[in-house]
Amino acid sequence: MLVTEFDFQLPKGYVDPEGTLHSKGVMRLATAADEIYPLKDPRVQNWPAYLIVLLLARVVTKLGALTEVNAGVIEGLFSEDLTYLQDMYNRVNGLSSHVINTRCPHCRHDHEVEVPPLGGF
Repeated sequence: MLVTEFDFQLPKGYVDPEGTLHSKGVMRLATAADEIYPLKDPRVQNWPAYLIVLLLARVVTKLGALTEVNAGVIEGLFSEDLTYLQDMYNRVNGLSSHVINTRCPHCRHDHEVEVPPLGGF
């Protein structure tokens, strides 16, 4: 059976305007639409780094007692929590970096090289 939703616990948590802390949530697997549609958003076109905000706003389906997770909520996350969710997104969607063993053709020394994900961020 394919698992499509993943529970998480943010390291710090999101503090809403009323001061309530929200740290437990659910992220679903991304679809092709989740990765394509945000590219048309003017905020991403003007500032490509904003892509992660829109991606996470689409795939984080629950965060604490919030009724909606939108770009404003993602913008309000602490940096550690944003990094945590970005890493989780890459991991659950199979976009994690891979480490391969290789040998230098010049010195013949064996070492590991991290290969970044294709199309990742």
